[in-house]
Amino acid sequence: MTLLSVPIIDLTPFRTGADKPGVAAAVAQACRDIGFLVVTGHGVDPALIQRVSAVSTAFFDLPLEEKTAVARPAPDVTRGYIPMLGESVARSRGEAAPGDLNESMMIGPVAAFDPADPYYTGPAAGKHFWPNLWPERPAELRPLWTAYFNEMERLAGEIMRAFALALDLPEAFFDDKIDRHISRLRVRNYPAPTTPPVPGQLRAGAHTDYGSLTILHTEDKPGGLQVVNKAGEWVDVPIVPGCFIINIGDLMMRWTNDTWTSNLHRVVNPPLDAGEASRRQSLVFFHNPNHDALVECIPSCLAPGAAPKYPPITSGDYLRLKFTQTQTAYAAE
Repeated sequence: MTLLSVPIIDLTPFRTGADKPGVAAAVAQACRDIGFLVVTGHGVDPALIQRVSAVSTAFFDLPLEEKTAVARPAPDVTRGYIPMLGESVARSRGEAAPGDLNESMMIGPVAAFDPADPYYTGPAAGKHFWPNLWPERPAELRPLWTAYFNEMERLAGEIMRAFALALDLPEAFFDDKIDRHISRLRVRNYPAPTTPPVPGQLRAGAHTDYGSLTILHTEDKPGGLQVVNKAGEWVDVPIVPGCFIINIGDLMMRWTNDTWTSNLHRVVNPPLDAGEASRRQSLVFFHNPNHDALVECIPSCLAPGAAPKYPPITSGDYLRLKFTQTQTAYAAE
């Protein structure tokens, strides 16, 4: 039976080795049917999540001039602060949508790297390893975000191993494709609305994510996340305390030749009278493969006699294209 809502899956049997095939089978169905799942048993310290959420709120509460001191320097640089209306994610699908009703701050890989290694600094690397931009305040933001990035890196690696088994591949199939990944951590703040949105404007317009997978921690407040199911209906993604929402991105869909779904999702507007109770914050880890990882149809997803639906492309080239499509005129000013 096709899943029409987002399932909740316990990762504990996979992480302990008690039942890797069972977890992989549940993950495979979720990725085929709806492209989203909620995971328990992820091993991330709840205290770390709470501290990262609190320090992020403190950053967004700063005056605008302090936040713009670390503004994103260019559309193809995924670092720094983006103000309200500065991005329209629906534009990544070619839609002429207004700016989204959120502000955000993002960083990339936090591990030190050898500047003499051309993988990190050569022409093919582009700006995927641009230095992170850290605000002066709050002082605790940098160490907390660094710790959280490292935990998301660990969790994403485990999920990619579950994905491999779910695709009838060796568990380590993706390991050498993500060991120098170009992931990013992005925290989005959705302020409580004070005026009605313009026509077609949402907290985040309908879009798909671009990379391998996304790990989301968010709040159960008015104006939340929705995804399209196979019946064409927008359904709410459940917010389960202590859990993460996982969804696959375009590159994973291309790897699987559309066997798995990089699904449309959006963040809807809350009622105007919801007031401060509708302020919402999301911690979003976009896991992206190594920039030179070639994404092409994997053997287990190609039927005999069938042809791949997509030409091969590197992770870095695909992501660079998508990053530059979402900027609004406001962000360029």
